[in-house]
Amino acid sequence: MELSWQGRKWDVRRTGEGGPGPNRWDERNVRLDARGDLRLEIARRDGLWTCAELQTQERLGFGTYAFDLVARPDRFVPQIVLGMFNYPTPNIGLDTTNEIDIEFARWGNSRFPVGNFTVWPAEKGIAQTSQTFPVALTGELTRHTFVWTPTEIRFTSRHGHADSGALISSWRFAPKNPRQAIPQKPLPLHLNLWLFQGKAPSDGKPLAVGFRRFAFSAR
Repeated sequence: MELSWQGRKWDVRRTGEGGPGPNRWDERNVRLDARGDLRLEIARRDGLWTCAELQTQERLGFGTYAFDLVARPDRFVPQIVLGMFNYPTPNIGLDTTNEIDIEFARWGNSRFPVGNFTVWPAEKGIAQTSQTFPVALTGELTRHTFVWTPTEIRFTSRHGHADSGALISSWRFAPKNPRQAIPQKPLPLHLNLWLFQGKAPSDGKPLAVGFRRFAFSAR
């Protein structure tokens, strides 16, 4: 299924089984609401918990990526994972390479901080680098960005939908070996909402999150 949003064409992941998780994915869990916000859902359908994912048809490269989120990730139960990330096609690299992530997840442990910035290397055999951070919100509007260059990646999370919003967390990743440790080629951008290890949410409740805006500006 194809979806048009924010001036771009997106491919919605087909209904079926697969990783991460593994989970069951359902096209019905991705939609635009009356306001035009993108909605991703975890929903129980036909007796099974189902998840959501979509990706840009276009490959995006170095530049600034901004996501305006409408959700309360600080209230996620430990099984919920929300991802904003680019990911390699087979001709670029294998899984665990060429990925830049902003994720909200506790990875099954309620004691873990929910915020995660992660960079997976351009080359296999180099470990990923992550920065985790706590999130405490007073409302459901937040902006999350990463600025990707050939030599560094700068991450920022803020309250509200403006670059002047109060800072939640920031991180600069500037390795000594950037051509090996930082993705160097354009990649599709993915958004997904899924269940860690495919386990049902501990509160037994469905979940919907919204994206009001995605913006990309090339370097």
